[in-house]
Amino acid sequence: MVTIVSYTSQYRTELLALSLRAWEPVFPMVQSAVPTFVYDCFYPSGWQARQDEDLALVLDGEPENVDMAVDGDVPIGWVCTRMHPQDNMGEVYVLVVDPVRQRDGVGRALMDRSFARVKAGGLRMIMVETGDDPGHAPARAAYEGSGFQRWPEARYFKDLADDS
Repeated sequence: MVTIVSYTSQYRTELLALSLRAWEPVFPMVQSAVPTFVYDCFYPSGWQARQDEDLALVLDGEPENVDMAVDGDVPIGWVCTRMHPQDNMGEVYVLVVDPVRQRDGVGRALMDRSFARVKAGGLRMIMVETGDDPGHAPARAAYEGSGFQRWPEARYFKDLADDS
C-alpha cells in the first residue's frame, strides 16, 4: 500500500539512489538530443554526479518541501514542492518515481500532495518543467494528463569556444 509521508533524512541515501535509477534511461536520450558542448558543460563529470549533487542539495537544503511515497517503509518516489508567492504559484521542482513502480499511480499521488501543499499555501497555480527530448516524453504525458498546460518557451545555447 502506497502512503505519502513527509521526508525524513533517514531515507536520504535511498532517495538519491532511487533518483539515479529513475533517470538512467532518460539521460542517454537527452545526450543525443542536445549539442555535445551543452551536455559537456552541464555534465562535465557525468550526469550521475551532477544529479546526485543537485538532488542532495534539495534534500539537505529544503527537507520541509519534500514528501515521499512509501510502500511499507520502502521509498518508491518523492516530490519537492516549492512556493513562489510573488507569482501566486507553486512548483513541482523534483518528481521521482521508482522505475518498477512507474505507471502505478505513484507519480499522481505525489503530484496530488504537491497540489494540496500549494492550495494550502493560498496560491492559485502550479507549474512543472521537464525536457522536450524523447526521454522525457512519459513525464510530459503524465503532466498533460494531470491538466498541466504547456507554456511555449525556447532556450538557446551558443558555444563561445567556436567564436573567433
